[in-house]
Amino acid sequence: MTFNSISYFIFLPAVFLVFHITADRYRWLALLISSYIFYGFLLKPSLLIVLAFVTIFSYYMGNRIDTAGNKENRKKLLFFSVAGNLAVLVYFKYLAFLVENLNILVGFLAPGAAIPEPAPLVSIALSFFIFQAISYLSDIYFGITKPEVHPGHFALYISFFPKLLQGPIERAESLLPQLRKPYEFHYTEIRSGLLLFVWGLFLKVVVADRLALFVDPVYNNVEAYTGIPLIIATYAYAFQIYFDFAGYTNMALGGAKLFGLNLTQNFRSPYLATSCADFWRRWHISFSRWILDYIFQPLQMKWRNLGKNGTALALFVTFLLSGLWHGASWTFIIWGLLHGVFLAASTYYKPYKKQLHKKLGIDNSRWLTIWQVIVTFHLVSFTYIFFRASSIEDAGHIIANILNIYSNYTEIKTIGISEFITKNILIGNRKIVAITLLLILSIILVVYKHRDESLFTKPVWFRWACYYSLFIIIVVLQISTKTDFIYLQF
Repeated sequence: MTFNSISYFIFLPAVFLVFHITADRYRWLALLISSYIFYGFLLKPSLLIVLAFVTIFSYYMGNRIDTAGNKENRKKLLFFSVAGNLAVLVYFKYLAFLVENLNILVGFLAPGAAIPEPAPLVSIALSFFIFQAISYLSDIYFGITKPEVHPGHFALYISFFPKLLQGPIERAESLLPQLRKPYEFHYTEIRSGLLLFVWGLFLKVVVADRLALFVDPVYNNVEAYTGIPLIIATYAYAFQIYFDFAGYTNMALGGAKLFGLNLTQNFRSPYLATSCADFWRRWHISFSRWILDYIFQPLQMKWRNLGKNGTALALFVTFLLSGLWHGASWTFIIWGLLHGVFLAASTYYKPYKKQLHKKLGIDNSRWLTIWQVIVTFHLVSFTYIFFRASSIEDAGHIIANILNIYSNYTEIKTIGISEFITKNILIGNRKIVAITLLLILSIILVVYKHRDESLFTKPVWFRWACYYSLFIIIVVLQISTKTDFIYLQF
């Protein structure tokens, strides 16, 4: 059951109804049971067992860390609790990948020998709630938060269904106090949550899924394309993944608002970033803050004697691990490494940047900002080649052929421009693709401008015109084939 499924459109109102009629002291229990039912719809009992284990283990270890006394004991308990959670993640998500690569090494050292490869295990949502558990344990160790006394509230903090599958990765100091507060019904919050949910649905089923019509045929068969189709598919994927993930996040935030809970905003116009560092302050914000606080900063402190080299190395390692977090594949690792290289390089370039801009007389230029946005977007889009490609070989083909426009020119001369567009750009002669995309863009510009609280200050006729327009667009322009959210695999 995913957010864009009919079953979820039934499930969410049903949970809200049960929540609303339940006595306040038991509302946490209604949400907790609903969250486990939601996760149970994946029909993978092992995942429910893992969720229960991580919850019980982290709750117990959090209290142990808090009462351990001296710092050395607290540190040992933190290490044990973090290692326990990571062991679960490694076993379910990375074991098959590790054995596969170990066998490559074994093949060199002892030809003919091999370690039996385990079957890949399902790991949906594991990295999200395990990272949340690790942040909870770490914050207790550092004195940022106190352990949750109520086991039910803690279990709900880990498993709350709107953020369970794809985040945001919530901090204890943000979400747990909200779970303790008595629920108060506010019509404006319900209205805001519903609008946010529908807006997210629009981004997913109309925008992201339609962009997939350009991306999937090319990236699933890269050998058949060169030049222009590869360029269009790569740019299209940059927007597909953004609208797909932002759509999910808006639906998660909107669903949570129905229960009086405010989750973390996860995006802030990431493609208007003026640097790669700025991009990560705007993209998947809850994850960016997590790796900053729990990986980068400890490494930076450890290597502080190395100066800039230590900072650059900490960034490189952090984003290497970030790539590995996204998936057990070398394509994700290379994606993370590229971001690490860009950010590490900026560490050395940053002290000279302002001086250079000032000497060139462009330090306060609007054109400089535009140029920085363009460069950053293209660097990020380049890394998406590895993020989306099925293999390193496919990524290599794309990079080697993405600028091979000459082959397109010869094909156009042979079959004609209209046939080339139908075959290589419209991919299967999709009906009124250009008109659809223009309509989507216009709706995005109009509705996005008025989707926040300012919309509710507009006249009634304008508000309902927006509501009906959004609903009609979703019904008419949604893709008939339901696709999963991209980040569901992480």
